[in-house]
Amino acid sequence: MKMYNFNAGPSMLPREVIENTAKQILDFNGTGLSLMEISHRAKYFQPVVDEAVALIKELLDIPEGYSVIFLGGGASLQFMQIPANFLIKKAAYLNTGTWAKKALKEAKLYGEVVEVASSADANYTFYPHEYHVPEDVDYLHITTNNTIYGTELRKDLDVKVPMIADMSSDIMSRPVDVSKYTAIYAGAQKNMAMAGVTVVIVKDDMLGKAPRELPTMIDYRTHVEKGSMFNTPPVVPIYSVLETMRWVKAQGGVKEMDRRALERAKMLYDEIDRNKLFHGTVKEEDRSVMNICFVMNDEYKELEKPFFDFATERGMVGIKGHRSVGGFRASCYNAQTLEGVNALVQAMKDFESKY
Repeated sequence: MKMYNFNAGPSMLPREVIENTAKQILDFNGTGLSLMEISHRAKYFQPVVDEAVALIKELLDIPEGYSVIFLGGGASLQFMQIPANFLIKKAAYLNTGTWAKKALKEAKLYGEVVEVASSADANYTFYPHEYHVPEDVDYLHITTNNTIYGTELRKDLDVKVPMIADMSSDIMSRPVDVSKYTAIYAGAQKNMAMAGVTVVIVKDDMLGKAPRELPTMIDYRTHVEKGSMFNTPPVVPIYSVLETMRWVKAQGGVKEMDRRALERAKMLYDEIDRNKLFHGTVKEEDRSVMNICFVMNDEYKELEKPFFDFATERGMVGIKGHRSVGGFRASCYNAQTLEGVNALVQAMKDFESKY
């Protein structure tokens, strides 16, 4: 049976990325050694890092004066590493979901934090748009896509202060004006690679200004100066970044990823809105095109498990909604196919006919 992967992360990767990475795990570039066992300082691995960085800069059109580094610890480590490096006196945070809330909590360990807006009282069913950002803050932190709740800010804000963004679940899915940001970070396991590496884009001239002595590993300058090689980096995940960036470029770049994302999302949201059994969970203008959340209408609530079982029998994987929302979540990252979305849409139609 064909399986359709809608997992929220670790998530679906392009098949050729998986196959090419698997080949290198068996024999890296004809060296007779596995990618899993080569030295990260070997002369034949450095080109992997160099090409991966170059492709990220090319695909996102990153201007001069920014560095791309590969770190461990996931976005969760960045929640504290960001304020450690950039919070001088005061920072502003948009509270738009679970991960944004966690980032805000960590920032309070380093200085004053202003929550400029929140949708928590509405269970994060919308992305706030009406708020004031104090001009005396060191930065505004945003989470562009909220994986659990299915809201997304699919544009770059115009504010008078530096911005920092957690783009873990929508990076590489649309063009981004990187010049508006002091830093962008992303756990790679959604759109960029297998799990195990975090990609961080930092503006070089903003480093070293925090009024605190930083542990060596927490200081971004350590990793910028050493080209992500200060300590042993996650070699295999970085290689999978390289393969994924090659794939994105070959498909037409982030503009094509954007077009595909909007096409997939429209197909699924159209069916959610049409089907009498289901409804979406967030305001239409804030709907994520990466994580599409929906639930049973109240009068059909008892059909939730039967539909889950029905869809699972059709090959759908990972469509159960997060416990904070319930219902269903179809994650449609870059590697998701129209075939997969069509299969889910057809399952929804067939289930509606059955009941």
